[in-house]
Amino acid sequence: MDITVLVPLYNEEESLVELHAWIKRVMDENHFTYEIIFVNDGSTDNSWKVLQDLQKENPEVHAIRFRRNYGKSPALYCGFARAEGDVVITMDADLQDSPDEIPELRRMIVEDGYDLVSGYKMNRSQGDPLSKTIPTKLFNATARKVSGIKNLHDFNCGLKAYRKEVIKNIEVFGEMHRYIPYLAKEAGFSRIGEKRVHHQARKHGKSKFMGWNRFVNGYLDLITLWFLSTFGKKPMHVFGFLGSIMFILGFLAVLTVGGNKLYCLIAGIPHPLVTSSPYFYIALTMMILGTQLFLAGFLGELISRNSQERNKYHIAEEF
Repeated sequence: MDITVLVPLYNEEESLVELHAWIKRVMDENHFTYEIIFVNDGSTDNSWKVLQDLQKENPEVHAIRFRRNYGKSPALYCGFARAEGDVVITMDADLQDSPDEIPELRRMIVEDGYDLVSGYKMNRSQGDPLSKTIPTKLFNATARKVSGIKNLHDFNCGLKAYRKEVIKNIEVFGEMHRYIPYLAKEAGFSRIGEKRVHHQARKHGKSKFMGWNRFVNGYLDLITLWFLSTFGKKPMHVFGFLGSIMFILGFLAVLTVGGNKLYCLIAGIPHPLVTSSPYFYIALTMMILGTQLFLAGFLGELISRNSQERNKYHIAEEF
């Protein structure tokens, strides 16, 4: 099979018929063998009924329905598991991603040899308030710096193309869909390209991803991914470093307290108890609170990643 088009969706019933017709036209014009996988992420509208009708019209349409809303990353994870195309194209269901980009995206994978090609919507921020454009630019700049993927300008663009081997060798969990290029790079797929794509205005409804919380969550996810990719398989490197710093600071505090006590003994002046020195409590606080808080966060992340339930989602039905 040439192409799998994977479309996560949440309450997009108004767009689905037009999107399906558009994708089908592009596929037929280019004589691609294909499948379209819609992942209904717990929609509360009539999206599932629309998908059932589309499947009756076109047997290349397949769909997965979650019992509740899990998020975009779980939708991509389940879609990737089912995808059979040599090239997998992901796009949003709101008609802001153009299916006309599919042939060129596929060509870059098949002929140019890229493992992953990410879309870059240059006109995406036109008309958006500064409260959205500034955090977006800062986010992408930080993501480029941390990931080392210098040629990507829009990590969060939903329109991407993947070689099949890529999506079968990465695990998208939590809200890590923003960092799939980073995940691919860490898995050994270093041929990552970018294509400028057209960004269309939303025709129906409103964006499901608004507000500052998505940028805050994005940074937290980036830190988590960087930490796990850097230290996940060699935790002693970070634990040893932090432990050494804690020990040195604690030892200096002990020397300060001990030196003060020794000075008082030599000078023959009354000396306070060790517990009356603020350095004693500084050393104790740094060594206990710092170590416990950091270990609790890191061990919690390790437990989450190794949990058998981390990517288990309740699917109501599929076809």
